[in-house]
Amino acid sequence: MNPARLLLVIPCYNEEAILYMTYAKLNTYYNSIKQQGLIAGDSRICFVNDGSRDKTWNIIEELCSRDPDVTGVALSRNFGHQSAIMAGLEQHMDHFDCFITIDADLQDDLNAITGMIEKHREGAMVVYGVRSDRSSDTWFKRSTAEGFYVLMQKMGVPVIFNHADFRLMDRRVLQELGNFKEINLFLRGVVPLIGFRNEKVFYNRLERQAGETKYPISKMLLFAWNGITSFSTFPMRLVLYFGFFNFLIAMGIVAYILFSYLFGYTVPGWTSTMLPLTFFSGSNMMALGLIGEYIGKIYEEVKGRPRYIIEKTINEQIL
Repeated sequence: MNPARLLLVIPCYNEEAILYMTYAKLNTYYNSIKQQGLIAGDSRICFVNDGSRDKTWNIIEELCSRDPDVTGVALSRNFGHQSAIMAGLEQHMDHFDCFITIDADLQDDLNAITGMIEKHREGAMVVYGVRSDRSSDTWFKRSTAEGFYVLMQKMGVPVIFNHADFRLMDRRVLQELGNFKEINLFLRGVVPLIGFRNEKVFYNRLERQAGETKYPISKMLLFAWNGITSFSTFPMRLVLYFGFFNFLIAMGIVAYILFSYLFGYTVPGWTSTMLPLTFFSGSNMMALGLIGEYIGKIYEEVKGRPRYIIEKTINEQIL
């Protein structure tokens, strides 16, 4: 079997502090697996600049000028991590046999790529990079992350436990992925939906060498919420259950009022008036807000705006 032509896609957002180090490690590793015959000699590395505000794109331009095996894609503004991944993949879909996505911080172990390539050669169409443990995380991050995966699975979303966006996809899988047109893209849920034979490669996550994480708590919560509302209507069902619960409480209040009326305990009270009022008005606002979230997603999808806009590319002509 001839070695596959591989494209490594790295989304970048304000990564000037680590990008030189990232390239040096990737270049060394790429040359090594090329010499071993695991991938074709004309395999490439693609850096996607997701509207960075620092010198990330300048560094990518410099790397592309020095190394013809590096390609650069610049988006017109910040479209988000998932859209940046799709831009790099779709821009090169017809030129490579398989694709691996990995973050620029290289906390995902490069050595796991060898295992991914081997499983692809054995017939796997998708290979997921899965963390073998989360001991390097804080207790809070570990608990919330694992809780997120458990919650998603219980809601029926086919996520892979402890898998992020470090994965290998065959070109056939990427072609099918292109048929998923939603704007609110959640690749961790979409890719398993495509099917095909898949395998897992386990690895230990490394520490970030430089720069700052691009996923603080607020972004992590927003990302999790987007994943839940993009893939599951279970929260809407909870509103229905909550409505039944409120109905039962209301029936209890009615029974209390009738009992008080029949037995002469009809002294008006502030507490018995305000508690039901605040409870039901608050719960109704929560329900309306949740419904509004889903309607907002419908609104975004109906507009059909592009997930990303590519401003410029570098070294595309040599593909």
